[in-house]
Amino acid sequence: MKRREDIRNIAIIAHVDHGKTTLVNELLKQSDTLSEHTDLQDRAMDSNPIERERGITILSKITAVKYGDTQINILDTPGHADFGGEVERIMKMVDGVLLVVDAFEGTMPQTRFVLMKALEQNLTPVVVINKVDRPGARPEEVVDEVLELFIELGANEDQLDFPVVYASAINGTSSYASEPEKQEHTMKPIFDTVVKAIPAPVDNSDEPLQFQVAMLEYNDFVGRIGIGRVFRGKVKIGDEVALTKLDGSVKNYRVTKLFGFFGLSRQDIQEAQAGDLIGVSGFDDIFIGETITPTDAIEPLPLLRIDEPTLQMMFLANDSPFAGKEGTQVTPSKLEDRLMAQQRTDVSLKVEETDQPGAWLVSGRGELHLSILVEEMRREGFELQLSRPQVIYREIDGKLQEPFESVQVDIPDEYTGTVIDAMAKRKGEMIDMINEGNGQTRILFKVPSRGLIGFPTQFMSDTGGYGILNHSFEEYGPVIKNWEPGRKTGALVSINQGSATTYSLQSVEGRGTLFIDAGVEVYEGMIVGESSRDRDISVTVTKGKNLTNTRASGKDHAAAIKTPRKLSLEESIEFLNDSEYCEVTPTSVRLRKKILDTNSREKAEKRRRSSING
Repeated sequence: MKRREDIRNIAIIAHVDHGKTTLVNELLKQSDTLSEHTDLQDRAMDSNPIERERGITILSKITAVKYGDTQINILDTPGHADFGGEVERIMKMVDGVLLVVDAFEGTMPQTRFVLMKALEQNLTPVVVINKVDRPGARPEEVVDEVLELFIELGANEDQLDFPVVYASAINGTSSYASEPEKQEHTMKPIFDTVVKAIPAPVDNSDEPLQFQVAMLEYNDFVGRIGIGRVFRGKVKIGDEVALTKLDGSVKNYRVTKLFGFFGLSRQDIQEAQAGDLIGVSGFDDIFIGETITPTDAIEPLPLLRIDEPTLQMMFLANDSPFAGKEGTQVTPSKLEDRLMAQQRTDVSLKVEETDQPGAWLVSGRGELHLSILVEEMRREGFELQLSRPQVIYREIDGKLQEPFESVQVDIPDEYTGTVIDAMAKRKGEMIDMINEGNGQTRILFKVPSRGLIGFPTQFMSDTGGYGILNHSFEEYGPVIKNWEPGRKTGALVSINQGSATTYSLQSVEGRGTLFIDAGVEVYEGMIVGESSRDRDISVTVTKGKNLTNTRASGKDHAAAIKTPRKLSLEESIEFLNDSEYCEVTPTSVRLRKKILDTNSREKAEKRRRSSING
């Protein structure tokens, strides 16, 4: 079988924060790719500002490095469970994987997930034990853990014979030896291992074209760009080709542009052949999983599986009293256009119209997936409102089922009782508990997805910030009845509009936990804190002290309130109950009641309580 020895196609896979994006940076730096004048910033592959801030990879990206006579195409994949669908599709485009594992943490939930996907595709693995210079690193033990994971996941004999390279990506060093002192300032061991161990693509360029789309991009100038692999044959600009759609229908097109990848740039190319990873344009409605073939040899490849959404929220145009004061994109039509544009490239996102004017039901893979979309929109000048997240139920074999997640927590021993109790309240079933022997305990749970909404914040509080929580979708199962997780407390709700005063906040803070400070503008129906009781409390936070003499005035200036609890966007979304919205603008995140008028809201709440009580 003829092969293209000038190319290697690999995906770089790992658990969150095990260093794969930093490793790609070093491979770029130390290859024959970039000019010596290129100023490569840290984690250059994470080009999205939110990726850089959060230290996570959200979308898969392609780069290519030159090592001697070989071009190594590298796909950097997400490590978070919410973006697992990206990982699975990428596996179809490559012949091998670089599995990066932290020398201290060892194998983690996403290590298992990404490796399982790689083994299912029968890909050749190379293992990189990263961060060998980290205090407490145990590289040889971690190699044993990796081997156990391979065996557990049913790896074949060839896959079990994986080569291992030890590295410190942040320092740009690697070695075949596990001892940190034997690290050398070079990525040569990794490059050499990839070229030697990863199979070169089959060269069947003389057969009819087969190209499958695995990723999508959108460009205002050329429209949709389908990114994928040429599995066989050749394609060049101007070719008349057939696009086999997901429903089996066929449309004919002319290829208008081809893109190749090199270093950090996308370059125009004239032609591509079997084994190449490329982008194509000229197809107005190309979609992931569709196949491009010659018009006289239509043989579509099997469709790619796309992860179904498991969580949904209502996205609404902002109609609060402060609407339009802080954003530039505020109309329902602008919001709809933006959501539809996102749906064109984010295949795990689903946007549906509702009966409510200016409101859309948006479904995604999880809280992180949806909150990142919201964060991107607010940075673009959008104002919007969000409802409480809800899991998506499905009817399977005639029975209603809900999603369940596999959860792993790594916590100091003293917090085990607290965490087990918290999980039990959220209907979590403990599967295993492992004492790590170093003051740490690892516990595995199976938990309904709705039990995890809002849990990360509580978990960090319960473990004093020392706990590590990881979860990934496991399966759909029978709905747990007569149970509804969520906030058990009410809210402190403003009854008027104005600027919050220290005097008023002092009188309110004994009724719960404040979210705002003096000087913050509020409106009627806006949530200013969490009630200490199980129901909402209407409060005045804008009233000033009546000053009768100089002494009273001075005392008012000296007054102080407790530092309020400032909620992040994710914490604000987690706080919501069914009667509330989160208002998001470029500069503010506010919580509010759906019914702003105090009298109308209290009447509605009385009716709700009386209906529950029969």
